[in-house]
Amino acid sequence: MNESDGSTANGFDPDTAPDLSRDGWPEKFAKVPVRRGRPPKARPKVSTTIRLSPEVIDHFRAGGRGWQTRIDEALRDWIAESNRRDRA
Repeated sequence: MNESDGSTANGFDPDTAPDLSRDGWPEKFAKVPVRRGRPPKARPKVSTTIRLSPEVIDHFRAGGRGWQTRIDEALRDWIAESNRRDRA
């Protein structure tokens, strides 16, 4: 709080805030849907178990964080290339 004018660091003065417990505010708040967490994806990833050779795991883990995402990208690239070859 800024002692000179009573405002906070962002310039908001809590003494000038409206009283949200009156004048229809509770009813307005009750109508608003509560959304928590991340919005759902249209096509979320599927959790699965897959057995891979140690060399494959070592290679991707050596790249650090995100190694599972990189495996997913490599497989998606392989599928795209395979589809291109099939159409040719």
